[in-house]
Amino acid sequence: MSDRFDTEKLLDCYRQGVFPMADSRHDMNLFLISPEVRGVLPLKGFHIPKRLRRTVRQAPFRITVDVAFNRVIEACAEEMPDRPTTWINSPILNLYGALHRQGYAHSIECWNEEGWLVGGVYGVALGGAFFGESMFSRETDASKVALVHLVARLIAGGYELLDAQFHNPHLEQFGLEEVPKAEFRKRLDHALTVEADFYCAGASGPDGLTGERSVHLITQTS
Repeated sequence: MSDRFDTEKLLDCYRQGVFPMADSRHDMNLFLISPEVRGVLPLKGFHIPKRLRRTVRQAPFRITVDVAFNRVIEACAEEMPDRPTTWINSPILNLYGALHRQGYAHSIECWNEEGWLVGGVYGVALGGAFFGESMFSRETDASKVALVHLVARLIAGGYELLDAQFHNPHLEQFGLEEVPKAEFRKRLDHALTVEADFYCAGASGPDGLTGERSVHLITQTS
């Protein structure tokens, strides 16, 4: 892909249901993907497993929003024993960092009692669509807790679509749907006409959703 690929072109790709990836963290090239079958997490009907629901309510982590975006995406790019390589390379780190500065890319962060960043999720928001990119966990359930808080925020903010890109067995527990490309494009086209607000969740600022409130928002919508 050309070095001239910038955030404006990246946003245009998302509007068309296309997103970039790399073969590996160490490959500096990007290629565009438009899956024939798309993974979608339902905002109406999102399922929180019983044990995770209890964990979210117990609030084992401090949850923040857009406080450490670069650290979240860098953590998602790290090579782990169960994930020897990732698709997040330097061009992706730079592009999404720029999207974040422009207000289009967001992160949810989980911090433990010692103040360490132990989990998070990030993605891109356009209209009423949120394109989930990746998440990471350094403590049990941290990425799942971050995902639950993300979904609650999207519901509160009036979003219509949460794109998970691919089928992922780890996401099946949340009600992951597999949607043909044509149907996904219809849902996306509609969602892009919606005016959603990523920061509407609660009067106490962008990190105002508690675990209890998040569970309540999701379960009353399911």
